[in-house]
Amino acid sequence: MEIKILGTGCPKCKSLERLTRNTVAEIGIDANISKVEDIMDIMKYGIVSTPALVIDEKVVMYGRLPSTNEIKKFLTQ
Repeated sequence: MEIKILGTGCPKCKSLERLTRNTVAEIGIDANISKVEDIMDIMKYGIVSTPALVIDEKVVMYGRLPSTNEIKKFLTQ
């Protein structure tokens, strides 16, 4: 599984990265997690606000900070 956190480095973006990494470790899935901070790369995904969570090149959430349970649902669907 390929997971990307899109965000320029704001506190919510950093929180999403931390929550995602913790959730991946908690449920024990094999995933590569990367942080995309370049605004030009973020714009390629067509989102209008950050942070955003991208799983296998599909934007599953953007513009807010999801709960741990929401992240679990995104990862197991």
